[in-house]
Amino acid sequence: MQGKHLLLVIGVMVIWGVNFSAIKLVVSQLDPFLIAAARFLLATFPIIFFVKKPNVHVKYFIAYGLVFGTGIWGMAYCSIAFGLSSGMASVLLQLDVLTTIAVGALLYKEVISKQMWLGIAVALVGLILSIVYTNGNITLLGFVFILISAICWPLMGVIIRHSGTKSPFAFNIWGMLFAPVPLILLSLAVNGVDGLVATYEQWNGSAWFSVLFQAYPTTLFGYWIWNKMILNYPMSKLAPLTLLTSVFALLSGYLFFGETLSTVQWISCSLFLAGIVAVLYPSNANSEQKGRSFKRLFSNRKAKYRRIPTQ
Repeated sequence: MQGKHLLLVIGVMVIWGVNFSAIKLVVSQLDPFLIAAARFLLATFPIIFFVKKPNVHVKYFIAYGLVFGTGIWGMAYCSIAFGLSSGMASVLLQLDVLTTIAVGALLYKEVISKQMWLGIAVALVGLILSIVYTNGNITLLGFVFILISAICWPLMGVIIRHSGTKSPFAFNIWGMLFAPVPLILLSLAVNGVDGLVATYEQWNGSAWFSVLFQAYPTTLFGYWIWNKMILNYPMSKLAPLTLLTSVFALLSGYLFFGETLSTVQWISCSLFLAGIVAVLYPSNANSEQKGRSFKRLFSNRKAKYRRIPTQ
C-alpha cells in the first residue's frame, strides 16, 4: 500500500474511533434516537441533490434506512447512553464479525473452517472476561443494545446483497434518507413529545459539534475515502486496519472522558480482537477456499456494502 494511502486509511480509523467519543458527548444528556436522526439528516442533505438515485426498488432503501439507522446506530447510541463506555462500545461492536458468520452459515450455507471456530472461541473467552471483570464500563443494558447493533450488521449486508446495487455510495446516501423517520418515531414512542421538546431546549454547541462530526468527517468523508481504497486494494490488506478503530476509540475515551480498562480487560480485549483476526484471515489456502463464499458476505459488512461502512 502506498504511504499516502496508508496515512489516509489510518486517518479514517482515527476519525471512526473518535466518533464514539463524539457520540458519548451528547447521548448521556439528550435523546440518543434524536441525535442519531440528526446525524443521518445532516449526512443526507444537501448532498442527496447531487447524487443520482440508484436503480433499486424503494423497499431496499426503506429496509436499509431502518436497519442501518435504527438497528445499528440507534442501538449503538443507546448502548452508550445506558452506561457502556465509548471505548468498549467500539470493541464490542466487533461482535458483528461473529453475527455475520452466523448469518452466512444459516442463510447461505457458508463453511466455517477450523481456524474460524478457534477464532470464535478465543473471541468469546475475551468477551466473557471483559464482562466479568468490568470496572463499571460495561452495563447489562449497554451490552444488550450493542449486541442488537452487532446482529443488525449482517442484516444490512443481506439487504445490500439482495438489492443488487452497483452504486454503493449512492445507495448509502439514498438509504440514509429513510433513517431519520423511524428514529424520530421511536423517540416519540419511548419519550413522547416531551423528549422532542427537551432535546430542542437543551440543544447546544456540544450537540452541534457531535452531530456535525458524525455526519461529515465520519459518514461522508470517511466512507468516501474507504470506498476509494476498496477500489485499489484487496480487503485482505485493508480489513485488519479497521481494528484500529477500537484502539483509537479506547484512546479517545481515555483522553476525553477518563475511561480506563482494568488489567484483565486489557488482556481480554486483546484476546477478543485476536480472535476476530483469526476469524477473518484463515492461515492456509484450503481454509480460504472453503470460506470464500462467507468472505463475500463479510466483505459487504466490512466494506460496509462494498463499500459503505460506520464505525
